[in-house]
Amino acid sequence: MISINPSLVQYYPLGDSAIVIQFGEGVNPLINTQIRAVTAWLDEYTFEGFVEYVPAFTTITVYYEPWILDYKELLSLMKEMIADIGEIQEPDESGIIEIPVLYGAEQGPDLQYVADFHQISTAELISVHSQAVYLVYMIGFVPGFPYLGGLDERIATPRKDVPRSVVPAGSVGIAGQQTGVYPIETPGGWQIIGRTPLNLFDPDRAAPALLKAGDRVRFKAIDQTTFIEIKGAKHGH
Repeated sequence: MISINPSLVQYYPLGDSAIVIQFGEGVNPLINTQIRAVTAWLDEYTFEGFVEYVPAFTTITVYYEPWILDYKELLSLMKEMIADIGEIQEPDESGIIEIPVLYGAEQGPDLQYVADFHQISTAELISVHSQAVYLVYMIGFVPGFPYLGGLDERIATPRKDVPRSVVPAGSVGIAGQQTGVYPIETPGGWQIIGRTPLNLFDPDRAAPALLKAGDRVRFKAIDQTTFIEIKGAKHGH
């Protein structure tokens, strides 16, 4: 079991209609588990004046209607909530979501750059990237974009100095100590090493985002033929 130590949790206002709850520093699986326990509580026990919550790596921001309750009232409520949560069941780590990726060539235009940056072969880069199990720490930037922690330090690479104006949907990238997947076409500055044929965000699905915070992910290298087959099947061809 995991517990939250209330004395280590910090609170501070964000403008006049939000409170930030901070659980620690840095990308940390334990902090992520604590944040997900709080979001689960908020999903089940919403309160009058509650608007929404936004989880991040080390914080949850809770937005509220200040004409219904004031900051001091919300602060007291959040502290009670943290105290009531007590011990947290450790997350089930049995399920891993596999994401197929076509690495390199036009689908991964930065693969060679990242390999050269670390003085390794592209084959070794692909092997290292696809062997790890990643944790989805949060969804953000654009709908369905997963920020994945657990990238091997051997392939951690700074983001591009000049972002691309267009990054295709499904592009798999590296930025610093993180890896992630662009769910829709958008500008972006991550080093693009491959592309998945899966659709990570579809507003017509019951659950539009394929991934959610707390999911565990592994990438699987595929070839061009498999990429086309999966993409065709997705569109019903």
